[in-house]
Amino acid sequence: MSESPYTVSDVMTHTVVAVGSHASFKEIVELLDQWKVSALPVLAGEGRVVGVVSEADLLPKEELRDGIETEAGLGERLKASAVTAGELMSTPAVTVHADASLAEAARIMARRHVKRLPVVDGVGMLQGIVSRSDLLKVFLRSDEEIADEIRGSVLGLLPVTGVLGVSVTEGVVTLSGSMPERGLVPVVSRAVRAVEGVVDVQLDLSHR
Repeated sequence: MSESPYTVSDVMTHTVVAVGSHASFKEIVELLDQWKVSALPVLAGEGRVVGVVSEADLLPKEELRDGIETEAGLGERLKASAVTAGELMSTPAVTVHADASLAEAARIMARRHVKRLPVVDGVGMLQGIVSRSDLLKVFLRSDEEIADEIRGSVLGLLPVTGVLGVSVTEGVVTLSGSMPERGLVPVVSRAVRAVEGVVDVQLDLSHR
């Protein structure tokens, strides 16, 4: 993986299981089980993402199976009678571009309440998929790798070179030493916190 800032292309899965709009209900369930995923992109033509079918889209069929009256809305009742991906899918698909930052992808997932995002190019063609677990891969970076990036790519660009010590333990960065002026402290702290894989920043600083 590259130096910060990481993008979706650094962590996404390139091999994606997808279905066409005519895929049957049973075929979708079998693929979800076989590949241990919770959702599948639905493709049209030569690979344009037109929707996503997830476990949540399939559950109304089981939920309403016994015919007991519930508060299910029209959408759920329609999905309970659906038999193909085109009828079941949520559309338009919530997607992300490969050059988006991991923070942007995380915000989209949180805001739209989804666990994974199809990754598309400028015309909507499928390039990969990124999941919540993919976004957490940056926290697998070694402490040494994080420390090296902070010393070279962060502190090396700020007027504090040679006066700060950097140590990293389990992703928690400790900055020690002296700062030329107090006003630089929040600037340095924000810059270090933005490094991918940093869990927290602790400061042990004095001011000259």
